[in-house]
Amino acid sequence: MNPASSSPVPRRSAHLPRPRHTSAMVLVMSLIAVVLGFSPAPAQAASLQQVTSFGSNPGNLQMFQYIPDNLPSGAPLVVALHGCTQSADDYYSHSGWPKYADMYGFALVFPQTTSSNNANSCFNWYQSSDYTRGQGEALSVKQMVDYAKSRYGSDPSHVYITGLSGGGAMTSVVLADYPDVFAGGAIDSGIPAGCATDLSSGLTCEYGAVDKTPQKWGDAVRSASGNWGGPWPRVAIWQGTADSTVNPANATEERDQWTNIWGIGQAPSSTMNLPGGTTQAVYNDAGDKPAVETFTVSGMAHGLAVSPGSGTDQCGSTGTYYLNYICSSYWTAKFWGLDASGTGGLPAPADLAVTGTTDTTASLSWSSVSGAALYNVYRDGGKVASVSGTSYTDKGLNTGTTYAYTVAAVDAAGKAGAQPSAVSATTTGHRSQCFTDNNYNQVAAGRAHQSLGNVYANGSNQNMGLYNLYTTHTLEETSSGYYVIADAGCPS
Repeated sequence: MNPASSSPVPRRSAHLPRPRHTSAMVLVMSLIAVVLGFSPAPAQAASLQQVTSFGSNPGNLQMFQYIPDNLPSGAPLVVALHGCTQSADDYYSHSGWPKYADMYGFALVFPQTTSSNNANSCFNWYQSSDYTRGQGEALSVKQMVDYAKSRYGSDPSHVYITGLSGGGAMTSVVLADYPDVFAGGAIDSGIPAGCATDLSSGLTCEYGAVDKTPQKWGDAVRSASGNWGGPWPRVAIWQGTADSTVNPANATEERDQWTNIWGIGQAPSSTMNLPGGTTQAVYNDAGDKPAVETFTVSGMAHGLAVSPGSGTDQCGSTGTYYLNYICSSYWTAKFWGLDASGTGGLPAPADLAVTGTTDTTASLSWSSVSGAALYNVYRDGGKVASVSGTSYTDKGLNTGTTYAYTVAAVDAAGKAGAQPSAVSATTTGHRSQCFTDNNYNQVAAGRAHQSLGNVYANGSNQNMGLYNLYTTHTLEETSSGYYVIADAGCPS
């Protein structure tokens, strides 16, 4: 977000005010743009193209677009914000989003800031003239959405925004400013909306994190939005546990912010293990539909999670701040429901349910789909079987472990259709697990609790020391919800 270690610019010069261009400078720059061919002519499909006239652009941002071939009117729109020291082309090339724009059928917009706005090419998420509704960079992003809706016919009810690091922090504030514009968002290694009001407080939020109640975090969004009454965007939060640039505690505060906005609690409705050491926690709304999801990537440093490869759930390429763990763009697209928007195949099977579990098996059933030749069964995002009937028993599972299942109908041509929301199955018995983390995160994960400044293991009530980010312990869950300190070694 403010990667001073990778830039020759000192930390405090990373957020210098942008210079005001004279009218002569603007004229020269405009003439150069025309000479170079950057006029707002019709875009060339299936490549990254710049758009130079999309509104008054008070934030002095640049707009780039990626429009898949033959994209129909009424398709969704995704806005993707790069991180500090990055560019629109960098994010386009590494993030994996173009793959899913082609696969699922949606338009992509890549806003770009430059060193004229910020010395490290960061979005100014901490600067009131840029993070306030109707002003600066936030308004420039909104104008890009307006352009896309009028130019491509993008569906106004299916507009989404995502971003990494400084782009993730900007995603937070744009979601707070314009919940009437965005149906969903994804904050990757970002900062809660309303945390910073200037550079100094921004650095505090970034490196130290700020602890507020869910109510206060929610109030910050309600205020920024002009007291919007809903509906609210559905928000995914991605964070690596070894991030030394953005304090991982920010992900907990973001979760508190958006669950409060939705009027739901901070205890997950379900959790599941995904590839790349990733833990997904789901927070359902009153209609039992995921409203907030957190994705915690164990051991990942600061960056966007990618997973190079040709599989459906693989995407992107590695590079600076693009780290090989899991394809975050795929799981974000699934959370928003984009995987169903462009399939053009069979509908999702209804009534997917877990019908039983043992220590090592999980049984499923679902309703038949007209025209289905087979059904693909997926466990934790990977296909485990293709069956002709409407039931399946998955075998050889671990005891006391939760798995996520979904299913898709396959037509006679072998094309898999849409998938319903995943269901969770937990095998019987208890599987001892160990968790090593600082006391703050142990409490945030529900393995411990704090009282009078100290932290105590849930169940055993053993004293773990001070409630902070610096005291670390290993906890073993010996039975469901019962934790003991296992610093000397974990039997499991």
